[in-house]
Amino acid sequence: MKVVLLADVKGHGKKGELVNVSDGYAKNFLLPRKLAKEANAQAMNELKNAEEAKAFKIKTETEAAQKAADFINGKSVHLYATAGQGGRLFGSVTAKEIAEEIKKQFQVDVDKRKISMDGEIKAFGTYECDIKLYTGISAKIKAVVSEKE
Repeated sequence: MKVVLLADVKGHGKKGELVNVSDGYAKNFLLPRKLAKEANAQAMNELKNAEEAKAFKIKTETEAAQKAADFINGKSVHLYATAGQGGRLFGSVTAKEIAEEIKKQFQVDVDKRKISMDGEIKAFGTYECDIKLYTGISAKIKAVVSEKE
C-alpha cells in the first residue's frame, strides 16, 4: 500500500515522502497513529504543492541572500570603542556588535553566529570578516575599529 508519511518513521522514511509499505503495517500501525495517510489523489496533490512551496521558499531566500551579499560585499563597517594605554581596547569587538552595525549602516539583517572573524578584535585597526548569508552564499566585509571621540 502506498502512503504519504506525516511524520518521520524509523526504517521507512521522512515526513512528506511517498513510501510503499505492507497493507497490515499501514492499516494497523501507521494510519491509526496518524503517522501516514493513504496516497490518494488529494494526498498526492498536497504532497506536490508542499514540494513546490518548499522549492519556491528556497529560491526566494537564495535570491534575497545573493542580493544582500552583492550589496555588502567589500564594504566597510565603522565601529567605535574606548581604549586604555597602548591602544588596547577595553574588552573586545564582538560579532554581535558587528552585526548591529551592519544592520544600522546597511539595513541588512545578519545573524551574529554567521559572522566569522580571524581571532578577537582587541586593538584599533581594520579587520576582515566573512559573513555566511545562506548555504553557499557569503560576503566579505571590513570592520574598521577606531577610537571614540
